[in-house]
Amino acid sequence: MLIVAALGGNALLRRGEPMTGENQRANIRAAAAVLAQLVQAGHRLVVTHGNGPQVGLLALQAAATPEAPFPLDVLDAESAGMVGYVLQQELDNALPGHLVTTLLTQVRVDPQDPAFRHPTKPIGPVYDRDEASRLAAARGWTVAPDNDRWRRVVASPAPLEILEAPVLKLLLAQGVIPICVGGGGIPVVTLPQGGLTGIEAVIDKDLASGLLARQLGADMLLMLTDVAAVYRDFGTPQARPLAAVAADALSPADFPAGSMGPKVRAAVDFVQATGGRAGIGRLEDAVAIVAGTAGTLVTASGG
Repeated sequence: MLIVAALGGNALLRRGEPMTGENQRANIRAAAAVLAQLVQAGHRLVVTHGNGPQVGLLALQAAATPEAPFPLDVLDAESAGMVGYVLQQELDNALPGHLVTTLLTQVRVDPQDPAFRHPTKPIGPVYDRDEASRLAAARGWTVAPDNDRWRRVVASPAPLEILEAPVLKLLLAQGVIPICVGGGGIPVVTLPQGGLTGIEAVIDKDLASGLLARQLGADMLLMLTDVAAVYRDFGTPQARPLAAVAADALSPADFPAGSMGPKVRAAVDFVQATGGRAGIGRLEDAVAIVAGTAGTLVTASGG
């Protein structure tokens, strides 16, 4: 199969873990070992990844130099290069003889998307409520709950087109494993006079990966995170994991907008558009999710 495997930012830098280069590389090395198993099983692979923790850290660093702040689209590109470099190197180490490359990926969005008026995408480290409120007041942030902690949230417009999809098709035709759509891709808009320019936002990685999977004609969309499956009533005593489920039995509105909601939306959209399969679960369970024995598998029929 051709699998688009989307690595969550929190799968590459664990929730609450110190944001150091050593921790990130250790987690990426573990991720690469898992992804290598998919390639060794004969699957073709496209790797995408989140950047929530990483781009948030870069934004903090940029804010420390107010004389030359970088906009979020530039930080998106920086984080894609940073994570892509380490992931490419670790995949090279795990898959000798295979060709791996990182491609900075522009994603077209609508400048009038209502998401620009209602930020929902968490980035950066987690804080307690008092610290989050203090930082929001001092820096003009919007903050929101993230499980039992708080994080900064930014605009997350819907992806409309993966502009480098034709390049990715050429790479796949030559047997290359591309790492792309880093952090959901670099958000760009079309100028009235023609051409493109970046816009400040962070696109949801799962929605962008689902769109990429549709544009590439992938057989499976695999979203790997730090949660074992999609849960009904998550965080309550009634919580229960979903195993195999039909796309039309899932409503993204029933899941948190900043975390599982986009994964469910991406899965439903991909399955309904292509008839393919979508899997959601823990990174370490990737092979089992593809086999249908772990995580949540979304299909057209639910079987």
